[in-house]
Amino acid sequence: MDVRTANLPLVALTPVAAVVAGGVLRGLQRRLTARLQARQGPPLLQPFLDMGKLLGKDDSLVHPWLAVFPRLQLAAATTAVALFALRADLLVVLFVHAAGCVFFTIGGLCSPSPFSRCAGQRQLWQLLAGETLLFLVAGALYQQTGSFSLTAVAALPQPLLPRLPLLFAAYLLALAVKMRASPFDFAGSDHAHQELVGGVLTDYCGRHLAFAEIAHWLELVLYLAIASLFWATAAAPAVALAVLAFLLVVVLDNVAARLTWRWLLLRSWLLALGLATFNLLLCAR
Repeated sequence: MDVRTANLPLVALTPVAAVVAGGVLRGLQRRLTARLQARQGPPLLQPFLDMGKLLGKDDSLVHPWLAVFPRLQLAAATTAVALFALRADLLVVLFVHAAGCVFFTIGGLCSPSPFSRCAGQRQLWQLLAGETLLFLVAGALYQQTGSFSLTAVAALPQPLLPRLPLLFAAYLLALAVKMRASPFDFAGSDHAHQELVGGVLTDYCGRHLAFAEIAHWLELVLYLAIASLFWATAAAPAVALAVLAFLLVVVLDNVAARLTWRWLLLRSWLLALGLATFNLLLCAR
């Protein structure tokens, strides 16, 4: 499907649906985490209630750029989701998404808070680890189809997962980083054990914090949509694969809480990079 001839209502409706789905997924993530820890947990729709409160609060800025970067991040995330829905080139989607991640990181580095600046530096490490694996997925797509087009993936006679199982396992690391699962929550999280308080989000408040959180919901949906590409030949298995990836990261969030981020990031990133590269080399033979 050519972006120039795409159905325009789809461009507007897809990000709206992604925001709703992202909010539900965030609520489900918190709910499942609570259940695994023998707690009742918040209501499923608690993220939407929190968002309503944030949008109704007065804005207070400690730095003028903190009003700019959340909006740029939200615009980039919205554009990336819309491009994915329009089956544009995956490489273009990833570059737009990466721009939003950079805006988010710079926003944290602009803050005068030492918590935010330290978390911003950690966010750069997360960006390196996650985005590297995303572009390896794009490389695998090109290797299998000769194109970065998402339409080419759906047109494959066989799904990608049987040929790229190691790459899919490595991609779970990128998903864990995006979901801020332990121990990859060191740059910003709502977990009580997060040692940097709000991390990158320390000095965000009101609508600015709401924009950053909505962008995070959109990015979460985008990552799960990319996970579904490993079985894009049929809708039901694709959705099931995305749900499975989501549940696996939730489990990781609860079993890796005691691990240090330096230890796991270095070893898991090297392991994931090795698995993904090995899988691509096998397919190239």
